[in-house]
Amino acid sequence: MIRRVAITGLGLVSPHGREPGAVFDALMRGESAIAEHSIGGFEASISKPFAVCSAFDPAASLGRVRSNQLDRFSQFALTAALGAWSDAGLEDLEKQVRDEVGVFWGTGTGGALSVERGYRDLLQHKRERVSPMSVVLAMNNAAASHVALTLKLGGPCLTYSVACASSAVAIGEAMRRIRSGEAQVAVAGGSEALLALGVVAAWDSMQVLAPGRVSGAPAACRPFSADRDGLVLGEGAAALVLEDLEHAQARGAKIYAELVGYGASCDHSHPTRPDAAGQVRAMRACLRDAALAPESVGYVNAHGTATAEGDPTEIHALVEVFGACAPELAVSATKSMHGHLMGAAGAIEALITALAVGRAEIPPTAHLEQIDATCTGVRHIQNRGVAAPGLRVALSSSFAFGGSNAVLAMRSIEDR
Repeated sequence: MIRRVAITGLGLVSPHGREPGAVFDALMRGESAIAEHSIGGFEASISKPFAVCSAFDPAASLGRVRSNQLDRFSQFALTAALGAWSDAGLEDLEKQVRDEVGVFWGTGTGGALSVERGYRDLLQHKRERVSPMSVVLAMNNAAASHVALTLKLGGPCLTYSVACASSAVAIGEAMRRIRSGEAQVAVAGGSEALLALGVVAAWDSMQVLAPGRVSGAPAACRPFSADRDGLVLGEGAAALVLEDLEHAQARGAKIYAELVGYGASCDHSHPTRPDAAGQVRAMRACLRDAALAPESVGYVNAHGTATAEGDPTEIHALVEVFGACAPELAVSATKSMHGHLMGAAGAIEALITALAVGRAEIPPTAHLEQIDATCTGVRHIQNRGVAAPGLRVALSSSFAFGGSNAVLAMRSIEDR
């Protein structure tokens, strides 16, 4: 028997804050958390618009001793996962069940800040050795490991690293475990803390970062806009508790939405150039997996990075998949407000999409005044969110460097 999968817990550390409902409200208002910041080190700095979790205090969230033992991406992860676990009401889950709960996590760069700290110690400060904790701070699976250690979860503890699709893949693979009956509960999500000078400089050299000089830093990321000029790097984490629907209903759990589909593909064409055919395959695979017809989908939280090639490629793929339904398909890119969280992007956008379905509200693409002629063919939600009383099914898309594509489908729990 294929089991149904419910989303019963949400946890978040984002540039807008930590409370999912309040963050969603801010997105509905079109409020941007992007601001001008200077990322420095090695006697150099880069100043650009970034989406930074400025209010995050790891010591207040996790305690000073524990937070000092974690890289920032793990601090984000553990805070978000603990929030989701508490939100799901699972604090009293018995040990026998916890021994089968898995952690499925995504990250693109892992402990980038710890890696850079080591280089500074060696090259800038001329120290003879780096911290003996460097490896366990920087390793990509550190975040998932600390979630499992803290919550005493004994199931699979797996980390996925496929660039911007990392956490969407993590959520999809966790869903499959529950569907198959291998687990009743899973913690899935992603975290990223890549605002280190070396990482930012690498992205800057590709000339894909928005300079923010047209409309100021808050409006720097303008997906689908005729005057878009690049993406904005962000940081943070999002976690979802996924649960066998019958198990969730039996214990009277709050259910945000049902996770009903997952599709993945590879472009196999170019390491950085997006390919519509690969995105089409991922979306169609997701719809097949969910047994959904295109016309049943009311909203797509687009990957929408505000790059010259990425945005029209994605719209072209959407038009191909949805055909005659495309002109009425609501589309928005919330990266316009929270930035591109890279490996954590799929998780925060899945969280937002779950709330959109549960609340029947669609957040906008902010700062979208003039839609680019190459990005037409769908119904863009511009600048402020809209009520969507008929919304029952939504997709969340993540398309990555390296050609990895992942799409998740969510359905209102009442729509069955």
